[in-house]
Amino acid sequence: MARILLLFLPSLVVICAGHGVFMDRLASKKLCADEECVYTISLARAQEDYNAPDCRFINVKKGQQIYVYSKLVKENEAGEFWAGSVYGDHQAEMGIVGYFPSSLVKEQRVYQEATKELPTTVSLS
Repeated sequence: MARILLLFLPSLVVICAGHGVFMDRLASKKLCADEECVYTISLARAQEDYNAPDCRFINVKKGQQIYVYSKLVKENEAGEFWAGSVYGDHQAEMGIVGYFPSSLVKEQRVYQEATKELPTTVSLS
C-alpha cells in the first residue's frame, strides 16, 4: 500500500504545477530507508495542528499518527520537512501523502534508519 500511496505524490505535485501554482524546491536531497523511498522509516505523532500551505503538504491535526517515508535534507534557511501518510479517525483522512515540518511531530517508533541519501526529483522537490 505504501508504494501505491507514494506513486500519487508526484502526480499531485504535477496537478498543482499544471494549475499555475509556483512552487519552490524544498530540498535537493532526501534520506530514505531504501532506494525507492517506499519503506516506512518511522511512526510519528503530531504535537500540534498544521494547515498545508499548498498541495505538496498535508493537513495534520494534533494527535494524528503519521507514517514517515522520507526526510528531506535541510538546506540553507529552509525548514526540515518529512514526507509521510496521515492516518486519522475519519476515512477521508486515511492514506493522505505529503510533506510536513519535522518540528511538528515526535517520532514514536523507528522501523528502519534513513541511511540512503538520494536526490529529490523535480516532481518531488
